[in-house]
Amino acid sequence: MLWSAGNVMVVKVPMPGMQIAFWRIFLGAIVYSVAVYASGRSLNREAMVASAPAGVVIGLEIGAFFVALKHTTVANVTVLAAFTPLVLLGVAARQFAETVTRFLVIVTVVATGGVGLAIFGSTRHTAWNPRGDFLAIVAMLLFAAYFALSKRARVSVGALEFQAWIWIVGAVTLAPFALIDAGGVDLPTWRQWAWLAALLAIPGTGHLAMNWAHPKVRLVVASMLTLAIPVLSTLGAVVFLDETIGTAQVAGMAVVLVVLAVVVWRETRLIRL
Repeated sequence: MLWSAGNVMVVKVPMPGMQIAFWRIFLGAIVYSVAVYASGRSLNREAMVASAPAGVVIGLEIGAFFVALKHTTVANVTVLAAFTPLVLLGVAARQFAETVTRFLVIVTVVATGGVGLAIFGSTRHTAWNPRGDFLAIVAMLLFAAYFALSKRARVSVGALEFQAWIWIVGAVTLAPFALIDAGGVDLPTWRQWAWLAALLAIPGTGHLAMNWAHPKVRLVVASMLTLAIPVLSTLGAVVFLDETIGTAQVAGMAVVLVVLAVVVWRETRLIRL
């Protein structure tokens, strides 16, 4: 829910996508570092080494994702992001010994058709842009990697310390891209800082909640729970951004979400057995 709200918020922030990404991560690095030390803990080297890969990936992912939201429809970006659980099925099987059956391979193909239908349905939308869709695909792959790296890092790093390190490393990673994008240092205005603080408070807290949950929930199940994001974000875009969705988009999204909902249902049955 927090992440879906963030997708709509980013479109409204009066800043270029790359600048939003960098300054929001930069703000997160400061806030969470202070929170770690205020809680009596510290940011040590071991935690940094364990968290750094996830920090690099999430920095690049947020940069690509926020730029994508500025260049195509929220519906497209979030439907493409819904592919993350399917990408993670193979990772879950190989790295975390989670079962992936032939059934899951078949529904992946069906869901691919649904995503294609959803994108085709938006090509006549004035906000649609193939560059935005491409960046959304890149962001989806990076987010899948971030999910797996976060779960692995959380075995040895506390949620709060991990959250601080990923934003510190993410800010360093994204800084060159932000400088090139802006042609130098472009400090946000007070109004823009307010938006950035809201992004840190809402979707940023979504990161903290998921990172806290990783040791307690299987990777495939945690990733499947993100499937509510396309529905909620698209609804928010219709209400707050005056975006429109056509019949083809609705049908495509329905195919993706129904198929993946079946996957979730089947996985939970397997767990019970």
